[in-house]
Amino acid sequence: MKNMIYMNSMTNEKGLEMTEVAKGKFLYGVVTVGERGQIVIPKEARDQFDIKPGDKLVVVGDIKKGIGVVKANAMKEFALKIMGVIGEVGEKKESRENEE
Repeated sequence: MKNMIYMNSMTNEKGLEMTEVAKGKFLYGVVTVGERGQIVIPKEARDQFDIKPGDKLVVVGDIKKGIGVVKANAMKEFALKIMGVIGEVGEKKESRENEE
């Protein structure tokens, strides 16, 4: 059972079909890289992630796992959260040093 493959073909609220390969993990189809290195993000993915013309995307990569695309504003929010945590840690450290 552990090696069983989970696939669920489903239609989203806008009537677009996609394949759920694991809980919350989707396969949107196959794309072709053009001569200039461009791809078209499938409509189902654009709709699900609210990607609109003009949106900025960050392309990330992992040698073993492959390439991923994330909306730039999501990365900015993530970075700000990290910076907030780092700032809090730094403030706590300074506060302890000042107490000594």
